[in-house]
Amino acid sequence: MTRLLALGTMGILLGNCGNGGSHPLLSGGSPGDGLGQTQTGGVGGSLVATEPNMLLGVVDSGPQDIGYTNGLFASVTLCEPGTTNCQTIDHLLVDTGSVGVRVLESELKLALPTAKNASGLALAECTPFVDGTAWGPVKIADVTMGGESAPNLAIQLIGEITYPMPTNCTGTPITDFKTLAANGILGVGVYLQDCGAACAQAATSKYNPGLYYACSAATATSCKVTQVPVAEQVAHPVAGFPVNNNGTIIQLPSVPASGAPSVPGMLVFGIGTQANNGLGNATILTLDGQGYVSTTFPVGGAKYTSFLDSGSNGLFFLNATTAKISTCTGGLKDFYCPTSTTNLSATLSSTNGASANIEFTVGNASKMSNSAYALGNLAGPMPGFPSSDNSVPSFDWGLPFYYGRTVYTAIDTRDTPGGPGPYFAF
Repeated sequence: MTRLLALGTMGILLGNCGNGGSHPLLSGGSPGDGLGQTQTGGVGGSLVATEPNMLLGVVDSGPQDIGYTNGLFASVTLCEPGTTNCQTIDHLLVDTGSVGVRVLESELKLALPTAKNASGLALAECTPFVDGTAWGPVKIADVTMGGESAPNLAIQLIGEITYPMPTNCTGTPITDFKTLAANGILGVGVYLQDCGAACAQAATSKYNPGLYYACSAATATSCKVTQVPVAEQVAHPVAGFPVNNNGTIIQLPSVPASGAPSVPGMLVFGIGTQANNGLGNATILTLDGQGYVSTTFPVGGAKYTSFLDSGSNGLFFLNATTAKISTCTGGLKDFYCPTSTTNLSATLSSTNGASANIEFTVGNASKMSNSAYALGNLAGPMPGFPSSDNSVPSFDWGLPFYYGRTVYTAIDTRDTPGGPGPYFAF
């Protein structure tokens, strides 16, 4: 199955939202980092992680009050394998559009062992995202989230402290806090590894996408594309848990039309493995061979390729001409600015015949509150649309889709009460 590689449109900030001004600095709360922690927010009250398979999160202004809009953040604890020498890193962006733990190299204080290829050379990775390419070394760590742990997990450090970014690792570099706008990425998508069989092909194979590099020295020219067995690639952290390892659930409260300074959230591990993670009456949307579902817009209209992605900070769909919605100007050109709030509807459907009607709202990004970092009606045109290739996604159901919903992400090949993944359900 072809893998959906890191499609999160992370890092789009609303730095010039509302009357041309910038978001003020707010001291939003950090995500909880373990069992029994409490997270409060401007909307939704307080949440408490009462079970080991629960991890608190928060939508707030981001690390260092950077002004991140619609970013769901959580904390992850990394340990040197087999030791109690650990470090908790907060404000990792929770991203169902990618797989793997990725932490800014500049944030890490631990001496994690280096992952190596079959020839004993140190591994690094060139990871493509919509907004750019994350480069950095691959390390091995014990990863703990809430009360669950995944030992000896391959993770990526984002940065050029160890190895400069090679010239053939193309795309806008994401190598520091300024370009990432978070302390890292918590990729909890639908696949077991971030690349799969393609990266296990020979480095010279046309099927190897060139994500993994082997580095013989601390220079950009010393890092060359290499093959990495599937089992040694950057892996889904939840899949590495001994139990509760077949998927995740994101729970976020609804937000008012005016938005909220912050909202608490919850990431629950496992689907149908505990009393707190049952599917209930959720609609299950199985994914096609590309990792996509379909969106019919408007209801009864044209059908488009789409995906769900908590790492995207808006609802990105079509373009201004097709959607019949005006885009903003200047620094907000990536968002829609209708003359008045627009109510829309669409139908999500999948290969298993299931479908669900979705009502959503598009607001004027230039008129949204400077003090709101949780915005349920933030939307914009989909990058790359229109395209002659019908497989190119036209709808990205980002974090605003998750507000007021319980959204399940089932991992590929893992059994669940709703059948094996991959699928989304809500």
